[in-house]
Amino acid sequence: MFDRPGSGERAILVCVGLGHAPEPDRIEEFTALARSAGAQVLDVMPVTRKSPEPRFYIGTGKVDEIKSRITELKADLVVVDAALSPGQERNLEKALECRVLDRSGLILDIFAQRARSFEGKLQVELAQLEHMSTRLVRGWTHLERQKGGIGLRGPGETQLETDRRLLARRIKTLNDRLDKVLVQRETTRQERKRGAVPTVALVGYTNAGKSTLFNRLTSADAYAADQLFATLDPTVRRLHLAPGLEVALADTVGFVRDLPHELVAAFRSTLQEAREADLLLHVIDAADPERAERIRQVNEVLESVGAQALPQIAVYNKIDRTGESPRAETDADGRVDRIWLSAHSGAGVDLLLAALHAQLGTDLHHCLLKLPASEGRARARLFAAGAVLRQRPLDDGGIELEVNLRRHELERICREAGVELPAAIAPCADSGAFLQSRGCAAADRST
Repeated sequence: MFDRPGSGERAILVCVGLGHAPEPDRIEEFTALARSAGAQVLDVMPVTRKSPEPRFYIGTGKVDEIKSRITELKADLVVVDAALSPGQERNLEKALECRVLDRSGLILDIFAQRARSFEGKLQVELAQLEHMSTRLVRGWTHLERQKGGIGLRGPGETQLETDRRLLARRIKTLNDRLDKVLVQRETTRQERKRGAVPTVALVGYTNAGKSTLFNRLTSADAYAADQLFATLDPTVRRLHLAPGLEVALADTVGFVRDLPHELVAAFRSTLQEAREADLLLHVIDAADPERAERIRQVNEVLESVGAQALPQIAVYNKIDRTGESPRAETDADGRVDRIWLSAHSGAGVDLLLAALHAQLGTDLHHCLLKLPASEGRARARLFAAGAVLRQRPLDDGGIELEVNLRRHELERICREAGVELPAAIAPCADSGAFLQSRGCAAADRST
């Protein structure tokens, strides 16, 4: 055994390609992952193998080469771009006399650093414990068996078994807490559904610009940075598209190739926002030469969480880096399915808002609604929904409102107020007797 260092940031990266040399973009992404975790990358060593070697995953000759580089560069960490088994990780540590981390462990470490909310911290801890539970033997090889003799007899349970029992208990506690969080999120989603508020979820590969676009659309202050996994904790804000048409916009965690299964399971409440959405905005880095591969990988994750069948608009972001002009493209049915924009500069964002309005505002009902003086509650609900375009007092003490609202919600308000739903009229009719709202003017500009 060797003494494993308690910390270490001077890292050598080992990128493994099976059947071919590792692709340059994969090496670049793995290097970015390591740096996002705070590692000082001393060297990157590509490895090509036909198949994984059972003992070390890589060949013994490459192990000797890595050990020489560790001594030469005084590295204290080796990170392997592969999913190592607990045995392979333990064997590499013994042979290299250095701490070894695989791809899953690296991503888990990044998530542990970035989690800020209570829910996010619970999710990360659960994923780490699930990952750690199969690797406990690495730290307790000297206690694998009971020993005899004075002072060495235990309580009938090895230290390894004790730790596994404690881990299982903690994992159960975390799962119970996350189940409560899941119930709370589901309650919030049901309230949005009852309020006829559609949900739009931003999904995409990590560092595609989802949080920047989220801030641009909602004027929020969600953390956005040019780094992998800048966003872990989901954020939901209301987005006003037109009078009477508000949506809940959700910013979700970014995806990455070979996302650890522990994370997919642990972040089930976060990914639920994507699965329960009415529309997905798939944000794509237009400047990424491997964007086709990134799209495929994101769709794989969406399929794994059951969100592959949801309506989707592809948002090609960062056109300020490619020099392209903003534009919207339609499918065979005439629906907008691709938009090219820059969340950083704002170019093309108006095209996205128009597409959201066209797709989610198909059931808007625009009418003149007369409410008696006693129905102040219905009037307040219409104003709270941003549905009132203009208002005019009536001689009998009532009020006439020009409203624009989703038909389902307007029918419910009329039914509860005991009034009949009027027939639709042309949008935003101009009349000096009304007080036009800024929302109506904004709707006129967008159309």
